[in-house]
Amino acid sequence: MLYTLHNLLREFLEAHNLEWAFRILDQLTFRALAAALLAFFAVLFGGRPVIGWLRRKKIGDTGATDAEALRLAAHSKANTPTMGGLIIVGAILFSVLLLADVSNFYVQLGMIVLVWLAALGGFDDWLKLTAKARAAASGGAGGRQGLFAWEKLVFQLGLGLLVGYFTYRYGDTDAPADLAHVLNLPFQKTYDPPGAVAPYLVYLTRPVFIIWSILFVSGMSNAVNISDGMDGLAGGITVAAAFGLTVLAYIAGTSSVASFLLVPYVTHSEELAVFAAATTGACLGFLWWNCSPAQVFMGDTGALALGGILAYIALVIRQEILLLIMSGIFLIEIGSVMLQVGCFKITRGKRIFKVAPYHHHLHLSGWTEQQVVTRFWIISGILVVLALALIKVR
Repeated sequence: MLYTLHNLLREFLEAHNLEWAFRILDQLTFRALAAALLAFFAVLFGGRPVIGWLRRKKIGDTGATDAEALRLAAHSKANTPTMGGLIIVGAILFSVLLLADVSNFYVQLGMIVLVWLAALGGFDDWLKLTAKARAAASGGAGGRQGLFAWEKLVFQLGLGLLVGYFTYRYGDTDAPADLAHVLNLPFQKTYDPPGAVAPYLVYLTRPVFIIWSILFVSGMSNAVNISDGMDGLAGGITVAAAFGLTVLAYIAGTSSVASFLLVPYVTHSEELAVFAAATTGACLGFLWWNCSPAQVFMGDTGALALGGILAYIALVIRQEILLLIMSGIFLIEIGSVMLQVGCFKITRGKRIFKVAPYHHHLHLSGWTEQQVVTRFWIISGILVVLALALIKVR
């Protein structure tokens, strides 16, 4: 709202010689950095009252797990509040509303993605956490343990469809240099050296773009959710990935920089740098409360929303492959679950890992929880550096 108000009052400020005091708001880099700092401090100072409220409401983790070997470890976290994703999502929205151009279509759709998945995850969390109370009220008949997998998937796929349709439609212009639908691969030049768009680019059709959007948004959302199993794990990896997307969004939305680096320039996408920076700051602030021993968990409320917003930003700026590289740990985590379930069904009981997802396998193999989390953070940081380096390798 601050940036929007500045635009609305620009003529008034110029007429009264006050424009100089607010001119810094025209700088995208300043607003992105300010959004990161604002989101960080919003979580830092807003965390304690929210955690207190969650405790008073007895919204704590049940400590439930399908692996017998993990039940003892999970027992110590049984009373830790969850649904801490409310703090993250609230801080991101607050920073974006204040410092981004809220009239920008991509910003508006990004807020819809964030709220949609946070609401979905919040409802799922609430059903899980109130299952015992409902069971007691019904005479011990048993409470429903959250949404069914297919129910969550329906809403995730539906969101992916809407994102794909409206993103494609908004980027569907007649401008010859509009690259909102291009298939962007590593090592590929989007521009010829003189600066003209390369003639050999492949543009995705509307159906293909929508299908890819459905798979990408739902897949990333679930990948982050599956990785949220240790103190600080999902939050720390998201910090790294969101920081990388901040850089990529700035490049994609700045014509001269995109042309120089030979990557797609997507018209009006520059405001997503503010969105990605706010996500970085909010997750970094959440680590203050979520580091071991965690005082709060993000729950599905935060995990689904964070995975979805990462996917959405990458989809708009045409850097999905680089996000997959930066989010390599998330892919390993969801891949381990798919392999474990597939092997268990095919072989009728045999397992590849001691338990899935993979971070629990490492824990049961002798790594401490802090070792798993810290090493996964380190790997994620290296993957972000690798992905950003690939921008220049053409």
